[in-house]
Amino acid sequence: MNNKDNTESKKLNLSEKLYFPEIAKGMRLTFKEIFRPKFTRQYPEERWESTSSYRGRPVLISENGKERCVACGLCSRVCPALAIYIEANETIDAKERAPKVFQIDMLRCIYCGFCEEVCPEEAIVMSKDYELIFQNPTDAVMTKESLLTDISILSDRLEFLRNEY
Repeated sequence: MNNKDNTESKKLNLSEKLYFPEIAKGMRLTFKEIFRPKFTRQYPEERWESTSSYRGRPVLISENGKERCVACGLCSRVCPALAIYIEANETIDAKERAPKVFQIDMLRCIYCGFCEEVCPEEAIVMSKDYELIFQNPTDAVMTKESLLTDISILSDRLEFLRNEY
């Protein structure tokens, strides 16, 4: 290092060397935040109403008592956490396939919404459910029957998705 570099660098006074101005700025911000009014929701009694953009637990849509899913497997392939497992089954309905087994391991799910984005049938949607409680890990594996939700409950989420994309 030559002398020219030393002379161009700023000389610090004593208070700057001890970082007092920066400590004072931090303390001022802390005291300002301490005296601001707090917002606390009394959770069990006062529930939070989520917006239509909220991504809760994924569910399968059932329309007129039948599931929309055609067991294409795109959701399980795109899932970064490998939380979705599907086995396809042939059907006699107009659609050619339906899932025989559809499981989501909620302990692995990261609520990214990729499954919802890739689904060509809008069969899997992120719901507004945010209260998930499991007594043991096997309870966290949601089956097709527990995932099926009527389309009327998810209409605002579907409308949001149609307007977003």
